[in-house]
Amino acid sequence: MASQFSRRDFLPAGLKANQVELVGNTVRIHSRSAKATAACPRCGTASRHVHSRYRRRPADLPAHGRKVELVLLVRRFRCRAPRCPAKIFAERFPPDVTRPHARRTSRLQGLVRHLGLALGGRPAQALAARLLLPVSKDTFLRSIRDTAEASSSDLRVIGIDDWAWRKGQRYGTLICDLERRRVIDLLPDREPATVEAWLQARPGIEVVARDRNGGYGGAVSRALPKAVQVADRWHLLENASAAFLAAVQRNMPAIRKAIGAKTLDPKLLTAAEKLQYEGYLRRQQTNRMVRQMADDGVPIRRIVRQTELSRQLVRQILRGEREDVFRIRESSLTPWLPRLEQEWAGGCRNGAELWRRLRADGFQGSHRVVGEWATRQRRAERAAPPGTEKSPPARKIARLLTLGRDHLCKADAIQVARIEASLPALATARRLTDRFTDMIRNAREDELEGWLNEAEDGLLGAFARGLRRDQAAVAAALREPWSNGQTEGQINRLKTLKRQMYGRANIDLLKARLVQAL
Repeated sequence: MASQFSRRDFLPAGLKANQVELVGNTVRIHSRSAKATAACPRCGTASRHVHSRYRRRPADLPAHGRKVELVLLVRRFRCRAPRCPAKIFAERFPPDVTRPHARRTSRLQGLVRHLGLALGGRPAQALAARLLLPVSKDTFLRSIRDTAEASSSDLRVIGIDDWAWRKGQRYGTLICDLERRRVIDLLPDREPATVEAWLQARPGIEVVARDRNGGYGGAVSRALPKAVQVADRWHLLENASAAFLAAVQRNMPAIRKAIGAKTLDPKLLTAAEKLQYEGYLRRQQTNRMVRQMADDGVPIRRIVRQTELSRQLVRQILRGEREDVFRIRESSLTPWLPRLEQEWAGGCRNGAELWRRLRADGFQGSHRVVGEWATRQRRAERAAPPGTEKSPPARKIARLLTLGRDHLCKADAIQVARIEASLPALATARRLTDRFTDMIRNAREDELEGWLNEAEDGLLGAFARGLRRDQAAVAAALREPWSNGQTEGQINRLKTLKRQMYGRANIDLLKARLVQAL
């Protein structure tokens, strides 16, 4: 059986409707409080002595495709308490109706806040116009800031990482509650003093997951000496891969000799490859000059000042990390190279047919990209004098060395065997990298000390010594279930919000949208 409704049922609780009228496209509801008395906001004394009346017009949720406006009849009362400084006061409505001085009802304000959290300023304003909500973009942003929540005080396990205001120039710090999987706070910089002050105000924290940033580690040690620090496992694996790639780059001259690519015949190069080769020759001149200055005892700071090269570049030269002839960039074809090589070895030599086969499996690139790859393959198979072919770039060699032998074609397996036979130290580094990866993935804490002792004297020595300095956090990463993956995911969400607001949001607005959003 259908229920009967009165006009009061469509209003917020505590109001009584006097009249409903339609003015243009606006439904205007004249209403007043259902109570006969009101409490003084200063002393709390109830009064029923009315002094005067006035009207407020807060906006309400739209109804039936029309805007809704409440015309609230507000009464002023006399306070009869003898010592109360407020002789006359206006009645207060319940918080679920509207707030003092508010221009919207509480239920409309809640909708405004949620739209602002989800969309920001301009997108929320565009949607609000379609929903018949008279709200500007600045009001959406103010509603987010005005209702900012305080950070939790009962934290036990947190993750901490940096995020970029502007990549390479300015950074902030994001702190995440790993147990509740939510952002707790944003700090405007990544200075150790700022992080240390934040941690000292929360002594109940027991576990801190972080990357191997030395600044965060020092801040945690000083602020929370009893807290367990956990190194991020993904960063450990990424650092190990980078250390092995650096070892390959330092040994590129010896690798080229091992695989027979001692010299390059410019006649076999394409126009683009010739440009890269000429750049390589110019780099070699710079490399020889920097190495000569270092051999003469000139410190790095003076080399930087005299050559006007960056400090990072000088260090790369001295470490032997600038020896690649051809530096290959990633392309849309990179993930499909194993499939292409398999089809090529199977006898398919037509670029159009190769493209059609990849296209059937989801490849989104153009026919030209596959055709150029096929052309390069045919050129590479032409007969060339021994020792004049191109050597693969360091990144590809590192990938071949770390792949399982069962996943290599015959030519790559022969090439890897030549490299490892000529450079046993590099083969040892490869085995140590594989062991480290297996140790991290299977959480074998008891193997860490032996691995460090073995790796410190080889090509991965710098990486091993860095782990030794942070050994407690690395061991905790193999023992504890916590890691910084949730923090990295929240940073990705922060980047999305920052770009959505065109990079113009302040720290308080970013924090509000991250912390309050469900």
